[in-house]
Amino acid sequence: MSKSREFKRRIRSVDNTRQITRTMEMVATSKLKRCSDRVHASSPYGDALEEIVRSLYDPELAGRFPLMRRPSEIRRVAVLLLTANRGLAGAFNVNLIRMAREVMAQAEEKGQEVELHVVGKKGITFFRFQGVEMASTDTSLDDYPSPEDAARLVEGLRESFEEGRIDQLIVVGSEFRSALSTPPRARQILPIEPPEGDVVPPENYILSPSADVMLSRLLPLYVRNRIFRALVENAAAEQGARRTAMKNATDNATDLLGDLRRSYNRVRQAQITQEIAEIVGGAAAFE
Repeated sequence: MSKSREFKRRIRSVDNTRQITRTMEMVATSKLKRCSDRVHASSPYGDALEEIVRSLYDPELAGRFPLMRRPSEIRRVAVLLLTANRGLAGAFNVNLIRMAREVMAQAEEKGQEVELHVVGKKGITFFRFQGVEMASTDTSLDDYPSPEDAARLVEGLRESFEEGRIDQLIVVGSEFRSALSTPPRARQILPIEPPEGDVVPPENYILSPSADVMLSRLLPLYVRNRIFRALVENAAAEQGARRTAMKNATDNATDLLGDLRRSYNRVRQAQITQEIAEIVGGAAAFE
């Protein structure tokens, strides 16, 4: 009987685990819908803003607008890594950390100094365990980051670039292509990339109140918006990865339950057969 009780205990344990993973899958599915809607909603505005800023790009403006500065040599690089505060999302955090380490290694190979800024408990825990110095950390983001969160994260980095303390800002986060495709990606935020191909010259725009006033407002907004888009994409990718991981765990638990129940039935059948044989043997002994 002890063997059958052990199987029953394992069946209850796996069934409880399956209920938890199924619930987490449903929660992640619900959050994924809202997060993906925010990604799609932020795209038109962000694309239009990026197109305007790049089309207005002019090297002569760098003297008046430090955010348009293009350093002749990249000496110091700031890497902003976006990870999650929670696990149970498959290889989501591992892939992001690996990408950040590759970016840092490439910069160091070029003789560039790297300062690391980490968002999310998973990334902070990893680099702290590795003994890597972090310039800043943040664990305050929730599942639905706001523009204010982006402004808080990038404000100090933007000022560092304007004052020449850093020459490049790279954000490492997940690119949200679909619920099943969320590869890690390194985005260069600063310096602002010049436009590619043929664009409308700046002088063909009618700017009001003036180019200087508009750029002084647009450039910080552009940087903040790019960080915000990276945050919402990363949040959606996290929920997609968690949903996939929890679905796989639920499916594995279901398969394991089937195996355990078959094994339990075989053990129970063998016990019943043995008991019947003992009864028949005892009855034959009295004849």
